[in-house]
Amino acid sequence: MTKLIGVLVVVLVIWGGYELFEMWHQYDRGKDLKAKEEEAAKNFTPQSLPGMPYQLEDKLKAAQERGPTAFREWLKIYGPKIEDPRKAWIQLDYVVMVAHDDPVEAKKVFADVKARTPANSKVYERVKELEKTYD
Repeated sequence: MTKLIGVLVVVLVIWGGYELFEMWHQYDRGKDLKAKEEEAAKNFTPQSLPGMPYQLEDKLKAAQERGPTAFREWLKIYGPKIEDPRKAWIQLDYVVMVAHDDPVEAKKVFADVKARTPANSKVYERVKELEKTYD
């Protein structure tokens, strides 16, 4: 009987050690995931947002360099081909660019972007920053 109790104790100790190791492994994996998410957030670039074909990048840069009028035309032509969240980011760039010359247009576009940007979007943080100026 004592041998049976001894074996049972050894099995319980091994099982408890295994469970403890599994809990530690889950905790450690969670820390790694958080670290990767924080690193990804630090390395965020607007170009990495999904929703725009890569072929339009050069045309977008050229329109931004030519000024608000060219940028507005680019948005009219290519805007329907672009999806959020990238479209929202580009429109916020437009809002900042046109705000000095046409504040009414800037507020209108900003309100549209704000209305369709969910709180879990990477663009939401920028919307909150610009909200003080354009609301």
